[in-house]
Amino acid sequence: MTASKPRVLATRHFPPDVETRLSANFDAKLNPEDKLYDGPLLAKAAEGFDGIMCAAGDPLNAETIVRLPASVRMIATFSVGYEHVDVAAAAKRDIKVSNTPDVLTDATADIAMLCLLGAARRAHEGTSMLRTHSWIGWEPTQLMGVHVTGKRLGILGMGRIGQALAERARAFRMTIHYSNRTRLPTDLEKGAIFYANPDDMLPHCDFLSINAPMTPTTRKWVNAERIARLPKGAIVVNTARGGVVDDEALIAALKSGHLFAAGIDVFDGEPKIHQGYYGLQNAFLLPHMGSATVETRNAMGFKALDNLEAFLLRGQTPPDLVKAS
Repeated sequence: MTASKPRVLATRHFPPDVETRLSANFDAKLNPEDKLYDGPLLAKAAEGFDGIMCAAGDPLNAETIVRLPASVRMIATFSVGYEHVDVAAAAKRDIKVSNTPDVLTDATADIAMLCLLGAARRAHEGTSMLRTHSWIGWEPTQLMGVHVTGKRLGILGMGRIGQALAERARAFRMTIHYSNRTRLPTDLEKGAIFYANPDDMLPHCDFLSINAPMTPTTRKWVNAERIARLPKGAIVVNTARGGVVDDEALIAALKSGHLFAAGIDVFDGEPKIHQGYYGLQNAFLLPHMGSATVETRNAMGFKALDNLEAFLLRGQTPPDLVKAS
């Protein structure tokens, strides 16, 4: 008699190659219409399942995890960030949690550079001018932006993505300043200037890129006081988590002209973003697409499956196990 496969609930519609492998190795319930679960529905849908493959934004908070059926033994998130999963609550239920580190570094760093360049060179205004048929020809003072080459880039959070962004910025001969919880070894620092206190870095940033994780410490870290410490005409880029930025403060600085522009791929409360962003011509906005390449999304899914397969099929510790802090 053939043993039954472990059952896995997929909370979202994942890339085709990922779902093919998921269905091959597990008794999987897919979500082809990509309907969003709220907490109670997710807990109910998980009845009888051994694992949950979720994604950023899924409401796997403490309230939901308490309501999960006893059958659930693992949650694998299709993301590096796991703030949507209450890891401590999961640990109390002896539910393993895994994430997908290392596979979206380059794709996200590419988008950070796109946001930086798009904001500096007024790309939103340029494309809008063309698409609204309002471009009447080249003019000597038209859409004059900010030069990128040779400028100072401050990076808050010098992890994998921050370091990958620094590599790209060096191709533009930018001087790298950074702040991190710990200073990098010299071979990884590559001449970048370290600040133990990130506030001390701000006056040296023509560009400030947010690459720090979302934590209680970083919540609304980019506030009015810190924005005021940036040089007039600076540009803020955020491809990390929307909650690291105080939207009201950033929008006010963009309106006042203290900041020249901002390039943003992530938003607090997305997709219901602050309405103030929509009217800003100097905001280059993207819909959370940092990891959105076929190669990267497949790699994220395969990483999540590596963890599910290790634990549910072979009884091994998930290679990307997230531990409660």
